[in-house]
Amino acid sequence: MKERFQKFVQQFGLPRLIILSFFMALLVSAYFLKLPLDSLISDTLVRTGMNGVLVLAMVPGIHSGIGLNFGLPLGIVCGLLGGLVSIEMNLVGLNGFIIAILVSLPIAAVIGYLYGLMLNRVKGSEMLVATYVGFSAVSLMNIAWLVMPFHSPEIKWPIGDGLRTTITLTGKYDKLLNHFWDFTIFGVTVPTGLLLFFLAMCLLMFLFLRTRTGIMMSAAGINPKFAVATGIQVDRARIIGTILSTMLGAVGIIVYSQSYGFFQLYQAPMMMGFAAVAAILIGGASSHKATLMHVIIGTFLFQGLLTVSLPVANKIVTEGNLSEIARIIVQNGIILYSLTKVSGGGD
Repeated sequence: MKERFQKFVQQFGLPRLIILSFFMALLVSAYFLKLPLDSLISDTLVRTGMNGVLVLAMVPGIHSGIGLNFGLPLGIVCGLLGGLVSIEMNLVGLNGFIIAILVSLPIAAVIGYLYGLMLNRVKGSEMLVATYVGFSAVSLMNIAWLVMPFHSPEIKWPIGDGLRTTITLTGKYDKLLNHFWDFTIFGVTVPTGLLLFFLAMCLLMFLFLRTRTGIMMSAAGINPKFAVATGIQVDRARIIGTILSTMLGAVGIIVYSQSYGFFQLYQAPMMMGFAAVAAILIGGASSHKATLMHVIIGTFLFQGLLTVSLPVANKIVTEGNLSEIARIIVQNGIILYSLTKVSGGGD
């Protein structure tokens, strides 16, 4: 029995087991504190679906050898630009959502290609450089949002120049995926469309990784010297992974925003890459290895902890509002722990 348990711990990973146990303890605490468990679980499912594609964007980067893509804000600003174009065109519903994605993808592909060329020049320091590239892109777009020629009153400030900080999607495609085939069971609302879209993106990534290009990309990431010996162009494989990661970031922010109900510009995308990195690392990935199960498990655990821990903390400490303080402690604590496991196997 002891050997079986040790084998299970080794396979599942001690960190994931601890985090899962902590998550279950939070759910039990929420029950005894008489918090609405059905609402908390519903929120966890929604947050899993809305953040899932952003976490999935880490997979092609890891497989291609560039490591964890801290430059995810590059793809995010491309997605925001596509979303603003769809609003400028006054598109609503499914049409607006699809056009936002279609506009953002070619922009993200070009930016991802240029980003990949740069990462090929800084081999060995990709994650450090990517962090500053992401910060720089967000800061540069802060200027761009002030001068871009958008004319829709839903996007521009009513007085002065520049775009609004927060742009509502009400009447456009707000919660389009959330309400698609959604249903309620035992008080828990399941956002079927949102989860199906996330799983569909995971399936497409699964199929791509088994194509000739995907296998070559993974081989280049696992062992570049062996890949060169077998005739694989390592730099090209790294660029493909970077492009795919950037494009998934663009799609991910559109999915996130339609579920959230708003596009957030300026400083909002700055730290989103860190949360995605933490989620996939908690799922069991490392800077050299990542699977789709790491994405799904990590996203659920990370978002579940954030969703449940805040109301539990507020209920225990009645004086003052601890929600923001608890959120910062939980989120950054998880990220800090995850980043200590970057060079390991996540367990």
